[in-house]
Amino acid sequence: MIKKHLTKTLFATTFCATVLMSSFAAQAAVIKSMRFWQSPESTRVVFDLTSPVEHELSVLKNPDRIVVDIPDSRVSVDLNQLEIKSDLVKRVRQSKPPREGVLRLVLDLNKSAEPKSFSLKPYQEYSDRLVIDLLNEKREAIKPPESAVGSNRDIVIAVDAGHGGEDPGALGPSGTREKDIVLKLSKELVDAINAEDGLKAVMVRTGDYYIPHRKRTDIARKNRADLFVSVHADGFKSPKARGASVWVLNLYGAKSEVARWMKLQEEKSELLGGVDSTVVLSEYDNSVRSVLLDLQMESSIAESFKVGKKVHSAMKRVAPKMHKNHVEENSLLVLKNPDIPSILVESGFISNPTEERLLKTSQYRKKLATSVKDGIVEYFKSHAPDGTKFANLYRKNIYHVKRGDSLIKVAKRFNTSVNEIKKVNKMNSNTVRIGQKLVIPN
Repeated sequence: MIKKHLTKTLFATTFCATVLMSSFAAQAAVIKSMRFWQSPESTRVVFDLTSPVEHELSVLKNPDRIVVDIPDSRVSVDLNQLEIKSDLVKRVRQSKPPREGVLRLVLDLNKSAEPKSFSLKPYQEYSDRLVIDLLNEKREAIKPPESAVGSNRDIVIAVDAGHGGEDPGALGPSGTREKDIVLKLSKELVDAINAEDGLKAVMVRTGDYYIPHRKRTDIARKNRADLFVSVHADGFKSPKARGASVWVLNLYGAKSEVARWMKLQEEKSELLGGVDSTVVLSEYDNSVRSVLLDLQMESSIAESFKVGKKVHSAMKRVAPKMHKNHVEENSLLVLKNPDIPSILVESGFISNPTEERLLKTSQYRKKLATSVKDGIVEYFKSHAPDGTKFANLYRKNIYHVKRGDSLIKVAKRFNTSVNEIKKVNKMNSNTVRIGQKLVIPN
């Protein structure tokens, strides 16, 4: 009887242990795939997971490597078959764990890097993710183009392709990703801008990787940009929504349902990028500096409206439909630049089947890019910064009439004719008054 009881006890204990082990295996997070996104300054490594995980990072030298310890997890992907798109990461391998129940992965590096990690929740087609950003420790500072300094310089325009990398943006009915369309459109816009004498375009995102919104404007600032253009392809819950649009910053928030939806999408983009979406327009403690910054922001918004109207008018001649008959406003993080006029161009609703098909064609994208460029050119013809080629080419000479002046005297002074002065100023008589502004023909 005793022997039989012991057998039952041992069987029950073994059965319970087996159940516990099976339960643990079922609950253990699985790394089902790994992806790599390289940018000029860093490499992003993404672990696709079946459930959230805790993790620890260690930096080791000689040779350079990053050790990732993940408790209660296992890897199902073949580490020898990874497509590592990175100049920084040499390979990923599994190593002896520090203790039982811990998965240890080692990222062997080609050079030293500073790691930063965070977790991302499921979004669209993505499951839970662990993200490790590897920052190049000896990364070179961005040098502004030579044309951005000195007299008779080019006007610099920063062209920012929205989303990228881990953030696909909106998705079209046939699976077209916003990040891919806007990168192509941005490159076409850059080509169109660079074909204009006196303009120089700088690409903010040159490949398929994510850049936090503040970093995008930092890149524009380091390149001494005179204008920031963010390029997107809108998405909405209804496939019926359509039309291109131009947006500028409104500090008081959204004014329409579409605007609120856009803001929600932008907050998701910040979540995808793993950065704080809290907006701080000024980090100055001094109240006087805060007021000065507010004034500068007001000036930036005013100029943004001016260029936005020109771009909107130009796009209207190409796009089948504009979403609204005017420039729209929203409190979008990427537009919050107190020192650079900024606009956001929505090339259309990628969630609309017709507009998705249009945006997938190179011919239409080039037409749209040319129209955006035309609007920018029209703006700078009359608002070119001092010391630029555009100012020399297009800025009109303004003369303020003084006591004793007449049209004849003014014409002789500037080596032109009375009739030419009257023509460009749309004057019907030869009478002038003190303080009157006269445009002097070139």
